[in-house]
Order: sequence, then structure tokens, then C-alpha cells
Amino acid sequence: MAYIDSITTARDNVATLLASITANPKPNYSVDGESYSWGDYVAMLSNQLEVLDKAVQRAGGPFEVRSQGAS
Repeated sequence: MAYIDSITTARDNVATLLASITANPKPNYSVDGESYSWGDYVAMLSNQLEVLDKAVQRAGGPFEVRSQGAS
């Protein structure tokens, strides 16, 4: 599997997970002295998605767009 395929798969996995947890949001809570912050988790996944999306764009390499106008 090429590098671009790996980071594209990672990006898609994070996007799927983010969609899943935002469909059924949970509150922040503590259990046995351990705190769980769903807001922080969503923020972390959102940041990770942004980083991976930029990596996918960079890994695609440079590209050229050609267009032709007519009158």
C-alpha cells in the first residue's frame, strides 16, 4: 500500500469515527476518579482530521489545471 493510500485510509477512518460519535454525543463524566471529556475527544479528532486531510493534499503532489476559453 502506498503512502497516499495509507493516509487516505487513516483520514477516512477518523472522519467515520467523528461522524459516529457526533451522531450520538455524550456528556463529560468521571468514573472512579477518571475524567472523560467527549468535547476534548471531538476536538482532538477534528484536529487529527484536518492534519490528515492536509497530508493527503500534500502527498498528491503538485498538479496543473488547464483550461481553454473561447469567444
